[in-house]
Amino acid sequence: MRHRKSFNHLGRTSSHRHAMLANMANSLVLHKRISTTLAKAKALRVYVEPILTRAKSDTTHNRREVFSLLQSKTVVTELFRDIALKIADRPGGYTRILKVGNRLGDNAEMCIIELVDYNENMLSTGKKETSKKRRSRKKSDGNDNEVPKAEVVAPKAEVVTPAVEVVEAVVAAVVAEEIIEEIVEETAADTVEHSEEAAEETADEAAEESAPEEDKEAE
Repeated sequence: MRHRKSFNHLGRTSSHRHAMLANMANSLVLHKRISTTLAKAKALRVYVEPILTRAKSDTTHNRREVFSLLQSKTVVTELFRDIALKIADRPGGYTRILKVGNRLGDNAEMCIIELVDYNENMLSTGKKETSKKRRSRKKSDGNDNEVPKAEVVAPKAEVVTPAVEVVEAVVAAVVAEEIIEEIVEETAADTVEHSEEAAEETADEAAEESAPEEDKEAE
């Protein structure tokens, strides 16, 4: 009979189970998060959290007790030197289990078990920004009549919409084109007048030169 034996044996002998949990605890301490099955993660949480609680008190006795379970000097040093400082203010609940679906081979439930204080993303989203708002109390006179506050009317600023700016730019461009056309027409007219005057002067000069020759021939 299995009276009062509620823990999961995980289908292993006692020595095999303890060795497996010790190896998983070492990996969790070194890498801060590991992927495993849901059943193993729940067993590991029960196994590793008392170790983390013991690491918060750095004494020779606690170091020896933790080393007797984990059998790794590197892990013990990491646990008492770095992790103990992170979890110093946390009263238990050092690990978190995140389910990630089922495994393809045997359809086992998979999850990620991690140390809570080393997941920076969840720590940042977990802190809710509290807005500091002050409620103003309404002033009242002796007869419980509210005293109206003086209203300050600020001058309205002229708002120029982008459409108005575009229309103004188009009008300015059209006016500029008309001015340029008038200047070109005036310049062309002046040129024609100058050319006509020059032609008339040339004709007069030619007539004057030919007149004395005709007179000589007549004599």
